Amino acid sequence: MFKKIEIWILYLVLFLGIPVTISFGVLVRQELTGKIKLGRVSETALFLAEIPMNLRKIIKGLKVVDRFPDLKGFNGTPNLNKSYLLLSRFDGDLNEGIVELVDLTNFKVLHTWNPDIDELNKEVKNDEFKNLNRDDNNSRKILFHPKLTKDRGLLFGWNSPLRKIDACSNLIFQNQQDMFHHSIETDIEGNIWVPSHIYPQSLPIQKVGRDIPVEGGYFDDAIVKLSPDGEVLFEKSVSQIFIDNGLEYLLFADGPQFIIDPIHLNDIQPVDFDGKFWKKGDVFLSLRRQSMIVLYRPSTNKIIWKGNGPFFNQHDVDILNSHSISVYNNNSKYYVNGVGVDKHNEVLIYDFKTNEYSSYLNESLIKNNVKTNTQGRNQILPNGDLFVEETNYGRTLYFNSDGSLRWTNLNRAENGNVYRVGWSRILYNKEDIQNVSNFLVSRKKCND
Repeated sequence: MFKKIEIWILYLVLFLGIPVTISFGVLVRQELTGKIKLGRVSETALFLAEIPMNLRKIIKGLKVVDRFPDLKGFNGTPNLNKSYLLLSRFDGDLNEGIVELVDLTNFKVLHTWNPDIDELNKEVKNDEFKNLNRDDNNSRKILFHPKLTKDRGLLFGWNSPLRKIDACSNLIFQNQQDMFHHSIETDIEGNIWVPSHIYPQSLPIQKVGRDIPVEGGYFDDAIVKLSPDGEVLFEKSVSQIFIDNGLEYLLFADGPQFIIDPIHLNDIQPVDFDGKFWKKGDVFLSLRRQSMIVLYRPSTNKIIWKGNGPFFNQHDVDILNSHSISVYNNNSKYYVNGVGVDKHNEVLIYDFKTNEYSSYLNESLIKNNVKTNTQGRNQILPNGDLFVEETNYGRTLYFNSDGSLRWTNLNRAENGNVYRVGWSRILYNKEDIQNVSNFLVSRKKCND
């Protein structure tokens, strides 16, 4: 049926294919890291090289490993005290990211935000977002770390402009000055604190180049303070903070290759009160790549304190009281066969008075096999209850102060698959409850 091919022809094809393969690799590398681009030639080579990866993204989507085949939605006992959940999740049936306001006293969804991301993307003109329609479109977007503001708006972001929408999911503003990512927090004055990637990079071109971060350039992570209306009030490169505070060796001494993401800022927690160990206006920073928590004072450009463990690739630093903070320890480590969680995640408390770390409800996390490799959130409530999001596996958990599991939520779609969640937020204090009450009144306009 098939004709035989002379062996010399096969050898010739293989011989000629070697320089072609090498040349193709050179073109791809030149487009990613080279100082001199080769125009359409290298761009086309990179496009072809990325086809398998992009196809994998499309096929896999935002579906996650199903570790809990018997779970779906909320399971357990509702909260006794008034509280709410801003549940950010990818809806596998709608094939869109949504945010739901859930009443935790009965698990009922009171409101859903579902903005048209494709329409919002049309207004973005910054070159840093040139692949936004490909990588962050309506069918791939999770509305990460949503924040309900005092004026009844909803903030969200992650590798996109910082956006604010109203109760009807209409756009209030989107700041596209730089690419914003990870956490969204507000201070006592209503100002917004969000990490960003400064582009063009603020460090000298001789040190870090000028390639776009998401395309292989240096991630110049920055802390950004914005007004409630989305105007930038303050922006500072964390790399520059390191240099100014004598820590440049942590950026450029980890050879033999140039590290494009030496900081990986994933949380900014503003300090709203003066105390023995910090001042109002300070910020706590979680730096995943460094496995480091930093207390930084913007007013003086000084690092007041830094802690390097016992956590690994951590997330989510929270202020508990006048002398303690909590940290979500992913316990994610790099071994010879790759990266993975060493046993389980931890919630750690650091006490500035004693200079000691302690685990919080550790046996509960072990018993429930909480082990998200990246991301993850936690919140210790004033009554001692613990809220945890296991982001990589689409699971949210709530523990009573005695360590017993009160409820879980698994983001399983009607199609049977489990999908990612996006840094959901529990609302429980007086200000939160009032914000929700005000919002529920205003959102009636959307139904008129």
